[in-house]
Amino acid sequence: MDKTAVAVLVTVAFSLLGVVGDYFLKLASGREYPLRSGWFYLGFAFYASTAFGWVFVMRHLKLGTISVLYSVSMVLMLTTIGVVVFKESLNYSEMAGIVLAVASLVLLMRFA
Repeated sequence: MDKTAVAVLVTVAFSLLGVVGDYFLKLASGREYPLRSGWFYLGFAFYASTAFGWVFVMRHLKLGTISVLYSVSMVLMLTTIGVVVFKESLNYSEMAGIVLAVASLVLLMRFA
């Protein structure tokens, strides 16, 4: 596997870590004092842990590619968490936005 493919996989993996961090931050937001909650510190730790991997990823992918890949991965995973875990609903315009986000990633990876 070449370094570009590894960098793409690392980006998606760090998106997953970010989603886990967001999950804990969502739990913290429901507390009376969210910034004093253990959920907040756990979410913060997940976010901070991704900094190490970004150094590797940025050596092998363009920043524009990273940003789109990371953003689309985060959108898909966070939407899944919101719908499945927190029972949030999606309207048609939100679903269309997700489809367009995926289409942007396909175009970016095809022409990058």
